[in-house]
Amino acid sequence: MTKTLKKSAFVFLASAALNVSAQKMAHVQFDSLVSTMPEMKTIKDLAQNYMKDLEKTLMAMDTEYQTKGQDYMTNQATMSDLVKKTKEEELQSLQRRIEDFKQQASQDYQKKQGELSAPVLDKAKKAIDAVAKENGYKYVLDTSSGNVLYSEASDDILPLVKKKLDTMPLASIPGANGSATKDTKTPNKGGAPPKPNGGK
Repeated sequence: MTKTLKKSAFVFLASAALNVSAQKMAHVQFDSLVSTMPEMKTIKDLAQNYMKDLEKTLMAMDTEYQTKGQDYMTNQATMSDLVKKTKEEELQSLQRRIEDFKQQASQDYQKKQGELSAPVLDKAKKAIDAVAKENGYKYVLDTSSGNVLYSEASDDILPLVKKKLDTMPLASIPGANGSATKDTKTPNKGGAPPKPNGGK
């Protein structure tokens, strides 16, 4: 490589390095941010009510199973073979329905949480976008995702985003009827959704 080419390559690399270092980077813990939003109290209440409905149905199915099982155990000695076989098949079918319902209820609960959370997550992302543009940040890293392998020193913009959220209207949550209040800031501790449990 000639000296001219070497010099040109060096100038190009130095320029690129300066350009990258000049780009402002920031980070925010997205989960922590969302958990402080007042809408999360409404989401929690709606999700709990949805789960209660699922649990009510599951309890009714379990009660039916226990009642029919007890009747079978008490009277099987006097049952004809046909009646006994029919009762056994009925109990097996009901047990399968209960297990299917448990699995479907867990999936439906997670889906419902996703639907309720979507407007709030969208609002938080819009606030982050606005803060990044207003403050000239080129990159904003989510430190709660665990996907950040390397980053240079960056500014934590959580306080700025919280301030921006205070200027935005509450997110419209499906089925909320405007019950969220700005003075309610109950952190959502997350974790796995509760699973409906039968009497077994």
